[in-house]
Amino acid sequence: MNASVVEKGRADWPDFISKEFDANQFNGRVGTRLLSETERVRVWEIRLAPGERIGFHRHVLDYFWTAVTPGRARSHAEDGTIIEAAYSAGEARHFVYGKGEYKIHDLEKIGDDDLWFTTVELLDSANKPLELDR
Repeated sequence: MNASVVEKGRADWPDFISKEFDANQFNGRVGTRLLSETERVRVWEIRLAPGERIGFHRHVLDYFWTAVTPGRARSHAEDGTIIEAAYSAGEARHFVYGKGEYKIHDLEKIGDDDLWFTTVELLDSANKPLELDR
């Protein structure tokens, strides 16, 4: 993943982004579609066409993602950081969260092609899984 910080500060976010962030502090839907869930894992798909985004969500579980297709995306993080990143097909990244740790962010597809990720959350993590609205 090749990433760069675009700007820093929630005051610079568009109003609709700030309102969505405030409304989705505990959204546990970390993908666009839940593909599978067992007692051990949740497997998510994220598919975004140009200009589409997955809204703010909270990661509390250890997880990893794999980029199925290459592409670019923009993400707003809780601390106000806006990051633009380029992903390569087959690229993977792993995340671990200790008790009480989390990350809140969104993901917007920028560029001309669709972006597709598979994300796997490990339910046996330091934090309890968030409830999902079904």
